[in-house]
Amino acid sequence: MNPIRKKRNLFKIIILGDSGVGKTSLLNQYVTKQFSSQYKATIGADFMTKDITINDQQISLQIWDTAGHERFASFGTAFYRGADVCMLVCDVTVAESFEHLEVWRKEFISGGNPSDPESFPYVVIANKNDCEPANRAVSSDQLRQWCITNGYEFFECSAKTGWNVDSAFTKAATLVAMRQKEVPQPEPLPSVQIDLQPDKTQSSCSC
Repeated sequence: MNPIRKKRNLFKIIILGDSGVGKTSLLNQYVTKQFSSQYKATIGADFMTKDITINDQQISLQIWDTAGHERFASFGTAFYRGADVCMLVCDVTVAESFEHLEVWRKEFISGGNPSDPESFPYVVIANKNDCEPANRAVSSDQLRQWCITNGYEFFECSAKTGWNVDSAFTKAATLVAMRQKEVPQPEPLPSVQIDLQPDKTQSSCSC
């Protein structure tokens, strides 16, 4: 067995946000390139996988879609643990969904219990960018400033058209890859040579 620990190729992504912001639609758009206008609330949590390559590294993304409705949210917290990156999603047409992002972040910290909460990576997605300007309730400047203040990556996306969706998920995976690269790998164990040759020294004792 190789004593050097192999880099992990499975990245777990958790998606959080209010009910109706488009978490499931974003996931479906990213993985299957499909969009459905029919809304169906997620109960508990569900996940999809997608294989990608980042810097010549083969990576399997396990992307968890969690319930945003408070009736079902408690069922999803069990799936927070082990997440490598958290994607916080809001709807640009609903101001409250933006205001609740910090609540979701705190819930993730509480339920996911990451080993280093201060440096844990987040990607913020402002969904439904394809809306009519008159229906927009959260400005790009508001979102960008909040993300800059907190040190989060930020993307405006449209699950409906697919605009910027790939970029957001790729950034999430890249943040994980960069973070794992920064973790020092253990040194190889020193090799030990064992002489299996029989002792050729003859005994002076005659029996």
